[in-house]
Amino acid sequence: MAVQFPPVEAPNASRKQTILDSLQVSVPGRSLGRLAQIGAWVASVQGADVPQPFTRARAVVVAGNHGIARRGVSAWVEDAAQQQVQQIAAGGGPANAAARLAGGSIRLVDAYVNHPTRPIDTEPAMTLQACTEAFEHGIAIADQEIDAGADLIIPGDCGVGNTTVAAALFGVFTRTEPVKAIGRGSGINDEVWKVKVTAMRDAMFRVRSFRDDEERVIAEIGGPDFACLVGLIAQAAARRTPVVVDGAYAAVAAYVAERMAPGTKRWLIASQLTAEPCHVTCLEALELEPVLALDCTVGQAAGGLAALPTINLAAELVADALADAT
Repeated sequence: MAVQFPPVEAPNASRKQTILDSLQVSVPGRSLGRLAQIGAWVASVQGADVPQPFTRARAVVVAGNHGIARRGVSAWVEDAAQQQVQQIAAGGGPANAAARLAGGSIRLVDAYVNHPTRPIDTEPAMTLQACTEAFEHGIAIADQEIDAGADLIIPGDCGVGNTTVAAALFGVFTRTEPVKAIGRGSGINDEVWKVKVTAMRDAMFRVRSFRDDEERVIAEIGGPDFACLVGLIAQAAARRTPVVVDGAYAAVAAYVAERMAPGTKRWLIASQLTAEPCHVTCLEALELEPVLALDCTVGQAAGGLAALPTINLAAELVADALADAT
């Protein structure tokens, strides 16, 4: 494997348990429900005795351009990603609206949107070298953002055909049949769903002989935007910086990051849940329970940013409850 991530150290699990135990001795603490778990997780990843709200949350939206979109696997038109990128760059779109309301900021990565991958059902999405470079790009972005002061990373995606790519990768790595891995994505009808299943089946068949080689599989049936997200998530965890996982694409990227950099999952929190099978199963494998249940599939880190106020509220309420318990 060409890409190697540093060892991922675990957050302080004993601190999390100490906080949860302390909350149980007071009525305010016991009344917090799942907010107690979230607040205690915040303290553990911050390495603090008392959790504090995140003040430098950074959403990184990585746009892609998948050749498989030419097969008609999405309800979106093929150039929708370019349109969304232009909208985000101009300060619009769900990403910017969510960031303004949540108190986060956005970095748009559009390096891949004008370079479409090849259709993964018949040929490799990209070269192995391009895949390695995309991993390294994600690693570099994580380093840049953390060095600039980001205390929370929220990966986001933007691209037509993303759920097809995510489901294909999920299917390969988890040995899941196409019909059980494919969801409705952008809201497709039965006929488009059949096209999507066929494309995914053919893509998975091509990589069957090396399906445990993550980097090679991603080069064949993924995309540089996906590899970039994997690198971003794994490196953030290695740098002891927590990550909020949004929709299906980011969830599969986080699942692969855990495979390539074991221990990554301890630095993750799931923002919300959609009906995509690959999303549900990847969160289960990562042992993550979503903060919210929005069924939001707009991407762009919007779901992650939507969960940020609740995560910060949990930190505030746990801190207050701990003060009352002393």
